[in-house]
Amino acid sequence: MHLKNALCAVSALAVVAATGANAESLTIATVNNGDMIRMQGYTDDFTAKTGHTVEWVTLEENVLRQRVTTDITTKGGQFDIMTIGMYETPIWGANGWLVPLDDLSAEYDVDDILPAMAGGLSHDGTLYAAPFYGESSMVMYRTDLMEAAGLEMPDAPSWSFIAKAARAMTDRDADINGICLRGKAGWGEGGAFITATSNSFGARWFDEDWNAQFDTREWSDTLNFFVNMMNDSGPAGYATNGFNENLSLFNQGKCGMWIDATVAASFVTGDDSTVADSVGFALAPDNGMGKRSNWLWAWALAVPAGTQKEGAAKEFIEWATGKAYIELVAANEGWANVPPGARTSLYENPNYQAVPFAQMTLDSILSADPNNSTVDPSPYVGVQFAAIPEFAGIATDVSQEFSAAYAGQQTVAEALAKAEAVNSIPELQPIVEEPEAIEEPEFAEDVDEPEEAEASEEELVVSKWPDPVG
Repeated sequence: MHLKNALCAVSALAVVAATGANAESLTIATVNNGDMIRMQGYTDDFTAKTGHTVEWVTLEENVLRQRVTTDITTKGGQFDIMTIGMYETPIWGANGWLVPLDDLSAEYDVDDILPAMAGGLSHDGTLYAAPFYGESSMVMYRTDLMEAAGLEMPDAPSWSFIAKAARAMTDRDADINGICLRGKAGWGEGGAFITATSNSFGARWFDEDWNAQFDTREWSDTLNFFVNMMNDSGPAGYATNGFNENLSLFNQGKCGMWIDATVAASFVTGDDSTVADSVGFALAPDNGMGKRSNWLWAWALAVPAGTQKEGAAKEFIEWATGKAYIELVAANEGWANVPPGARTSLYENPNYQAVPFAQMTLDSILSADPNNSTVDPSPYVGVQFAAIPEFAGIATDVSQEFSAAYAGQQTVAEALAKAEAVNSIPELQPIVEEPEAIEEPEFAEDVDEPEEAEASEEELVVSKWPDPVG
């Protein structure tokens, strides 16, 4: 990375006189995904430009969520910057737990953030987290194995085709699984995948009156299809596999197909992949019901309200999620390895347009609709989650029951019955009270009725449910 080092040296000479007493040490909590690990290798550029140093706390996804949630709700103050997503940001912003990012520099160009990402990371029109990368999900597959099976992957496949192709590509003697999918417990791990999949089968978490919907044929169809396909064509122990485990399997040549985050595309086609030259891409599958099984997510950087280093934290966010960082990664590692899915200008750049998975990633992101994610109407915002404060807890419990079914520890019917019970407790039901009778005011004929304001998308995140806990 000689270019990176040269840039750092030049930057250091330019700012050495301006730093010193103003320098801060920032503690950042982040997830152990490839793009976040890559960012850590470039932080000497940030230090050279600002004088600020960085201490990283890198955690597995489920552990990260637990740590940052505990810290922010207890005002622990362990972190100056947190890596969070579209689920947490609007809720935490509404609670006043995050510093608004409403004063970022003109050079940063906040209007360049893709609208889908900015909207999901805002509350009441105010940005509370900046996307490091954005993603949907898509099919990644071995073109050589697909050809050997005598099949051709459609740009927009169905689940029936995926199951057929998975069986055809499975070769147990060669240790090749036709398909690798998340089964790991955790609402953002296997829980996210099966929820996005369920949308394409016509399932939903709640009906319009917030009644649990796991005792339905749609959820039974979803889970039985998944279990049967994975038992037939998936790897042993898939119940404990998440994003990183499946990435490793795919890169080792042990998966015919992998349906997961679009951000994985740069890694399955990178230097660490043994199958980089034979990877194709397609939209996430559907089931003929008008909804695809792709999600919408951003890993984003936010500043907790309790930090004493707000200014330096915002400097880091501008550095890590700005245009210059993209150029830095491109100069050293190529355009295929820049963080995707966050900025409009990236997809307007001819250099990035030449990347083989760029257009499919954008198409996948644009096809996800968090306000209309289910076949039948649902009362919540979100594709692979329901944007209510209680969701993280109940969805973690549900994902654990599903993983137990994947592992053969209980039946699908038993897992769904437990999921129904978890989501049907009285405390989760919206409070509906009869209005008290009130006396009509004197001169009532002179009182103008206030116009009903139309709720914003961000308000719906918290207003469709009882007030956030805490």
